[in-house]
Amino acid sequence: MRTDDPQTSFADLEFIRQGVHLDPLLQKISDFIDVHAEPVELVRKDLHRGLKKPETGRGGLTPKQVLCSLILMRYKNWDYRELRERINDGYTLRKFTGFYSQPVPKHNAFNQAFNRLTPVTVEKINDAVIEAAVDDGLEDGEKLRADTTVVETDIHWPTDATLLWDTVRVLIRLIGQLRDIVPKDVPRFPNRKRSARKRMQKLQRMTAAQRKNQQVSTYRQLLTITQEVLANARRTLDATKRSGGKSRTDGLTIEIEGLRKQITDYCGLGDRVVDQARRRVIDGEQVPTSEKIYSIFEPHTDLIKRGKINKPIEFGHKVFLAESAQGLITQYRVLDGNPSDEDHVEPSLKTHKKKFGHAPKVFATDRGFDNSSNQKACRKAGVRCASIPQCGGKKTRRRETFEKSRAFRSAQRFRAGIEGRISVLFRGRGMKRCLAHGKQRFELFVGVTVLANNLLKIAQLLIKKNKPRRRAA
Repeated sequence: MRTDDPQTSFADLEFIRQGVHLDPLLQKISDFIDVHAEPVELVRKDLHRGLKKPETGRGGLTPKQVLCSLILMRYKNWDYRELRERINDGYTLRKFTGFYSQPVPKHNAFNQAFNRLTPVTVEKINDAVIEAAVDDGLEDGEKLRADTTVVETDIHWPTDATLLWDTVRVLIRLIGQLRDIVPKDVPRFPNRKRSARKRMQKLQRMTAAQRKNQQVSTYRQLLTITQEVLANARRTLDATKRSGGKSRTDGLTIEIEGLRKQITDYCGLGDRVVDQARRRVIDGEQVPTSEKIYSIFEPHTDLIKRGKINKPIEFGHKVFLAESAQGLITQYRVLDGNPSDEDHVEPSLKTHKKKFGHAPKVFATDRGFDNSSNQKACRKAGVRCASIPQCGGKKTRRRETFEKSRAFRSAQRFRAGIEGRISVLFRGRGMKRCLAHGKQRFELFVGVTVLANNLLKIAQLLIKKNKPRRRAA
C-alpha cells in the first residue's frame, strides 16, 4: 500500500506549479475530506483488513485515492475503465484523486480496492459525513421526507425455460474449463447445449394455442437434459477431488478449486431451478414467492410489485431512503423481500432522533406509509406535522380539515422533492441498475451512490454559504 504522504518528486513540483484549479464542487469535496479525517480512516481499516504487514509489500492505492476515486466514479456515472482513462488523461482529476504525476494503475486495481470495502464501512462513512455536516451548521434535521424505490439487479427476464438453459450452458462451460486444465481426470460427456437451447427457444416462441398441447412435453425434455447435465457435473466433482498441484497454495490447485467451487454452487442453484420448474409446469403448483429463484447469477434477487402501471413487476431489491430539507440522504436501507412501506416510519423516526438528538418537526411521506399506529408513533415522537395522507377509508371531518391545512399541503410539496432525488440517483448517478455481483456488493453500490450524493450536496451548500451577498442599492 502506498504511503499517505509520499516524497514529492520533481514531476509533482512541476505539476503543482502549473496552477491547476479544480472544479468548485470537487474542490469543496476535497477540502471537506481533508478537514474530516474519519472517512479516510474507515477506508484504511478495510484496506488493511486481513493483511499481516500492510506497511510492507508492493505499493497500492492510498485510502484517500480509493475514497476520492470511488466518489468520482459514482458522481460521473463511469465504469472502471472510463474512470481510469479519465484520471490518467486529466490534470484536474489527477489532483482531486491525489495521483498528481504518479502512474495511474489499471482499472482492475480500482475494482479490487473498492471490493475490499464493506457495506457497514460505507454506512459508517455516510453517518460520519452527516455528523460533520451538522457540526458545520449545514443541516439541522428539522424536516424529513421518506420514500422507497427499487434498484434492479443485472439479470434477464426470468422464465423457467431460460433458467434451465442458463444452468445447462454454465455448467457445460465450467466442466470444459476444468477439462482443459486436467484433461485426464474429467470424464467425457455428450455436449447437451444444442438440444437444451433448441427446446428453450421452442418454448419461448410458442403461441398460446401451441402451449396447450406442446408446453408440458417440451418442458419434460428440457428438465431431463438439465438433470443429466447436473449429474455429469457432480461426476466431474467426484473425479477431480484429488486433482491439483503439490500444495494448496500452488497456482494450479487454486484454479482447480475455484472452478470446483463454482460448479458446486451452480449445481445447488440448478437443483432449485429444476424443482421450481417441475412444481410450476408439471405439477401445476403455485410456488410461493419466497421459495422462487429468479437468476442463477444473482440468486438474492427479489420480485417486487409496487402497483406501477408502466412497470408492474421489477426484479432487484427495495431500497428505503430518507432525505433532509438540504438534500442530504440521512438514512438508506436495502430491504429483503417486498415489505410494506408502513413498516419504516417508526424505525426511521428513531434513527433520526439518534443522529440529530431530536425528532423532525415535519415528517412527510406518501399514503403508502399510512396506518393508525404510524400516526400515533409520530405524535409520540414529537413530530409537529406528520404529513402522511390517509390511505383508504372514509376521512373524519377533523382529518379532512388537517389535510387541507396550509402546513400539511406545504409538507406534501416538500415531500415531492424526494421523487426528484430518486430521479437524480437513477439518471445521474447510475443507481437504477446495479451491475455488481452479489448481495454485499449490491449494498456497497447503493451506499457509495448515496455517499457521492451527500458529498456533492455538502459541496453545493458550502459554495452557497461562502458566496458573498449582494448589497442593496
